[in-house]
Amino acid sequence: MTVLDETPATEAPATETPTIMPALAHLVELRRRLIICVLAVVAGTALAWGFYDHVVAFMIGPYRHYLAHHPALNISKGNLVASGPLEGFTTRLKVSGYLGAVIAAPVLLWQAWRFVSPALYRTERRYAGSFIVATVGLFGLGVTAAMLTFPKAVSWMISVSGSGVAPLFSPGRYLGLYALCCLVFGSAFTYPVILVFLEVIGAVSSAKLRRWRRYSIVVIVAAAAVITPSNDPFSFLAMAVPLLAFYELSILIGRALKR
Repeated sequence: MTVLDETPATEAPATETPTIMPALAHLVELRRRLIICVLAVVAGTALAWGFYDHVVAFMIGPYRHYLAHHPALNISKGNLVASGPLEGFTTRLKVSGYLGAVIAAPVLLWQAWRFVSPALYRTERRYAGSFIVATVGLFGLGVTAAMLTFPKAVSWMISVSGSGVAPLFSPGRYLGLYALCCLVFGSAFTYPVILVFLEVIGAVSSAKLRRWRRYSIVVIVAAAAVITPSNDPFSFLAMAVPLLAFYELSILIGRALKR
């Protein structure tokens, strides 16, 4: 890697100066990082393909738990019903791909960090590392919340259908809804990172967030009602309450950073 600028002896040490690369070198480096990421996802997908049955059995758990307590509705014997000859294969491919991306996430994050970090100062690296750790942690927390809430959501969705409706779910729609809930919850839970980042760069202050609290509560509650995939009250509360708490936490973090 060629360094184009030379730091005088009177300035900060070389470790404090970002590395400047030619545009072509950036493209070559980006291509190498992308190839590694693709290979990691492919390897993760192949690994997930092997224990697909165990993953599906875990995801079907809430559905089977409800049917176990309502045997009169158990016309599928606790199994998902494929409505087409290719649905089982395509569902397995999608689920394995999603799991492969999750398994490869550490490699993806590391490659992204290695690509970006040479252009950052030491202080910027410290902030970026903190934001990455916080984002991963909050995303995992959101996925956990979705997994804990989904059984209640399934029970509510089946019960609200009425006594004359028996649940007969296809793997594509059921597993797709499960994955979508995890993705939406995980993504929504990372929004405090954006608020703190805006406070760090001075785009917004903790004082403004406090003044906007009433309007923010309305916006957060409305957004939680709209983006919750299952539209059940349990998922709505599991989404809205943490987001409101995260808003207050962002204000406290902004005040601490200001000090």
